[in-house]
Amino acid sequence: MTTSADPRPATYEQAVDGFGTVRIVPLDPDRDAPLVHAWVSEDRARFWGMREIDVAEVRDVYAHLDSLTTHHAFLVYRDGAPVALFQTYEPEADRVSECYEVQPGDIGVHLLLAPTDTPERGFSRHLLGVLTDFALRGGRTRIVAEPDAANDKAVALLVRGGFELGPEVVLPEIVLPEVHLVEKRARLAFLTR
Repeated sequence: MTTSADPRPATYEQAVDGFGTVRIVPLDPDRDAPLVHAWVSEDRARFWGMREIDVAEVRDVYAHLDSLTTHHAFLVYRDGAPVALFQTYEPEADRVSECYEVQPGDIGVHLLLAPTDTPERGFSRHLLGVLTDFALRGGRTRIVAEPDAANDKAVALLVRGGFELGPEVVLPEIVLPEVHLVEKRARLAFLTR
């Protein structure tokens, strides 16, 4: 399990006044699988689609993701404590490309906030701001997100973060030897800068 004193170099780091320092590090499937499993196996993470798999399967999923050049997974830390799982991907290399017209400069994202016993006002908004800055580096101009259409909290967070809602779509099922993704009714959301 990842500790609060994670020694890995950050891919991105940003200090936010009144919030703290956010560090984004590449997810290590071997090291981080127990932590990620603890998060994705909770009922609150049901929309992530991994509640029924064990630690070894979580590790395998992220090892596969790590082998791709188009999809990336990160752990997000705030002042040394892990607070989120963040994934970026090239939409043209993902099933979402079957549901909207991908534009140059697009980047797709997935976000899973870590569970907490002490919710903090403004936490999600501040964190989403940092993750948006991170995702839009390097000439990126638009973020696409596709939360489950029934995930009202995720959709509301995106709207509060400045995303414009697009249509509801059905992401097709994918069955490959390395990965199985069930069909998903999703709500597209876009943030353009």
